[in-house]
Amino acid sequence: MARYTLPKRYDFKSVEKRIYEMWEKGGYFQPSNDPRKPDFDPTKKPFVISIPPPNVTGELHLGHAMFVSMEDLMIRYHRMKGYPTLWVPGTDHAGIATQLQVEKALANEGLTREQVGREEFLRRAWAWKEKYHGRIVSQIRRMGASCDWTRERFTLDEGLSRAVREAFVRLWEKGLIYRGPRLINWSPGLRTAVSDLEVEYSEEEATLYYFKYMLKGSDEYIPVATIRPETILGDTAVAVHPEDERYQKYIGATVIVPILGREIPVIADEYVSREFGTGALKVTPGHDPHDYEIAKRHDLPVISILDEAARINENGGPYEGLDRYECREKLWADMERAGLTIKTEPYVTQIPRSQRGGEVIEPMISTQWFVKMETLAQAGLEAVREGRIRIVPERFTKIYYNWLENIQDWCISRQLWWGHRIPVWYCADCGEMTVAREDPTECAHCGSPNIEQDPDVLDTWFSSGLWPFSTLGWPEETPDYRYFYPTSIMETGYDILFFWVARMIMMGLEFTGKVPFHTVYLHGLIRDEYGRKMSKTLGNVIDPLDVMDELGTDALRFTLLVGSTPGNDMNLSLSKVEGNRNFANKVWNAGRFVINAVSDVTSQMSGTDNRSLKTDNWSLADSWIWARLQELIRNVERLFGNFQYGEAGRQIYEFFWGDFADWYIEIAKLQLREGGARAYRTAETLARVLDISLRLLHPFTPYVTEELWGHLRKALLASPLKGLAADWPEALIIAPWPEVREAEGWEEQKMADFALLQEIVRTIRNLRAEKKIKPSQRLAATLVSESRSDLLRQQAATIAHLAGLDRDGLRIVEGVEARPEGHIALVAGPVAIYLPLADLIDIDEERARLEKELSEAEAQIARLEKLLAGPFAEKAPPPVVQKEREKLAAFKEKAGKIRSQLAELS
Repeated sequence: MARYTLPKRYDFKSVEKRIYEMWEKGGYFQPSNDPRKPDFDPTKKPFVISIPPPNVTGELHLGHAMFVSMEDLMIRYHRMKGYPTLWVPGTDHAGIATQLQVEKALANEGLTREQVGREEFLRRAWAWKEKYHGRIVSQIRRMGASCDWTRERFTLDEGLSRAVREAFVRLWEKGLIYRGPRLINWSPGLRTAVSDLEVEYSEEEATLYYFKYMLKGSDEYIPVATIRPETILGDTAVAVHPEDERYQKYIGATVIVPILGREIPVIADEYVSREFGTGALKVTPGHDPHDYEIAKRHDLPVISILDEAARINENGGPYEGLDRYECREKLWADMERAGLTIKTEPYVTQIPRSQRGGEVIEPMISTQWFVKMETLAQAGLEAVREGRIRIVPERFTKIYYNWLENIQDWCISRQLWWGHRIPVWYCADCGEMTVAREDPTECAHCGSPNIEQDPDVLDTWFSSGLWPFSTLGWPEETPDYRYFYPTSIMETGYDILFFWVARMIMMGLEFTGKVPFHTVYLHGLIRDEYGRKMSKTLGNVIDPLDVMDELGTDALRFTLLVGSTPGNDMNLSLSKVEGNRNFANKVWNAGRFVINAVSDVTSQMSGTDNRSLKTDNWSLADSWIWARLQELIRNVERLFGNFQYGEAGRQIYEFFWGDFADWYIEIAKLQLREGGARAYRTAETLARVLDISLRLLHPFTPYVTEELWGHLRKALLASPLKGLAADWPEALIIAPWPEVREAEGWEEQKMADFALLQEIVRTIRNLRAEKKIKPSQRLAATLVSESRSDLLRQQAATIAHLAGLDRDGLRIVEGVEARPEGHIALVAGPVAIYLPLADLIDIDEERARLEKELSEAEAQIARLEKLLAGPFAEKAPPPVVQKEREKLAAFKEKAGKIRSQLAELS
């Protein structure tokens, strides 16, 4: 029979595309895992995630890589657990981002959107979408995302557009949508209202301008400071703190707006900070959100001084028509000439800028469409407070509460052309509005055909808020909607908890009467290795596409997943990814060894009665690795249940690299050389442990595990061990998750026995390294123990193999034996180790080493004696107390042996 062999090197570049195509062609991404079977199993509860839809014109960045890796881990885990699993993919039309790109393309032709008209602009926008949609989708696929692509959605799809209309009309019919003037974020460059999420604050150096607000009919003045002098033109009051003794006498007085000569009152409000600037605040409710709230409290007029291009309007008097910054300079110069200025000074502050255009955002009064949020927010609060939705990590629950308890009405209109057009038509004859699910041909009030649709589109977050149920067919009662809604988990970044997650919760409850998901899992932001935000300016941006090209997808995924904890930012360096590329190679090499072992056993057993080879008992190493694997399965299951995916991955890594590859495989090499039943049992154990390890690793590193598992399956089915793989499915992606088993009585003792063996080997290895003894040099050794000599005899060959000892020169002594002359003495628990190294050691150095070990042992003895003499011994469970007593006894035994060795050196 031909020997089954693997390539020496794991070539991720040839594997990843092939494996992904195999998964998709096999239908494994669908809930049934098989396109020939129905996706709906009424006997099983499904596990469902709706992907946070990336911008359709975007490119994969680390934020995408993070959520794709995390959600794919959750999906693969639940698929292997047997749940009908659905991950709904899709993209967002990204109103502003896409419109900007199309307008840039028009500008390159010397055109504007107004020149080509709305119809032609939208034709070009759809063409842009078709051109670039495939890019972000293919990049998400490359990350290994096991989404059901047969259910892919786009926020401007016909079905989702119908859902948006339905939602708008329902809110209108309930009186929760209205149109009117309010303060909003305005982007002068984009000429549209923008959401808070589309505003980025950057710390910049500005100028603080101090000037005089003259009291009416007096030479007295109130000093005021501002960083935006042009907004003086829109001031409607000067506010002071009611307890500020400097200004109390002016409360109720009148002051004069510089240059314009308009009279405004001096008011008292507790919002004013007595420490900032002069302690007096100019109130500009038309251009500052805090001032807007002050104006509402004091019934002040609201004056807007800017048009949509941020030029001064008719309320600016002589400055009408000037750009805001031109007005700033001219107004300040005029005030200087009028003797109304005091001073200027540098001032560092947070400047709001458009995320897309980069220009400074202006808070402005604008007539827009709004959603009344109070009743919606109350329902969202109750869902979390009552435990129907859990937020992970829990600390973000307080932030969620704070946001919803202080929520403002939501501005949902945008002055764009790309997006869901507001379904409102204005009648030119009667002036009434028609709000409709379908495009009307006449006014609903007077029947006139002279109607025109509102030109604005809805905020992208409006359609995104419907995502968990609109993607499943709502408002229709589709089979998908009935079976898969509510979804299970919403996994996303903590930075959009309010902007998106809270809105999904509120809209889900409003329109379906159900929470859209039972758990919100929030991941953190990815920073550079020094904890800095990644930016082009700092030159520290890591492109995930470049990383995957160079190091493979599995390495990037494993780094992101193991480095993350719920809600915390993580620092990422390429060296970490390189280390995990090495781990993928380690997994591959271990797999090669196991498959070779299976093939070798197959060759050795040709013509042999298999039954005679299946009776050999497990060795200590076999028992230990199996017990450790069962312990790992229990730990991983517990950690997954607590959303501690990073720690679960770390433990799998430590087990595979440390316990399996570095310890068990090394011992397996020795056992395989024995041939016969021992080799058969060893190959069987290797295969079983590799199989389960690959299943545990699969959600983290799907490509290398799928490729290796497929080879293992083929090798086993062609071997006497084929019974192991007889019921395995054709692909790892749908293989069952390892079953959790309670610890059996024998496991603890076997693990303790092997731990002693490891301690002996490590102790000898450490000394060899310290003394720079060549690996090829085999040493004689004497192991002395009163209590563990039987174990030492049984494991003599293994100890010699791992520690680099001469098997024939290894003596096992039961009882007590003094250190032979010319030997160095080491201690490993209850075992004294004597090595003939007199010519390699310095007696003084050896004494210092033993004294250090003795000091450490005595410190542990003192700590444990104090612990056992206190309340711990009475309050802790008896088995826990007993363990600590056993530790104390072991340390006392160790200290006694060290003292004996020190005495022998004297």
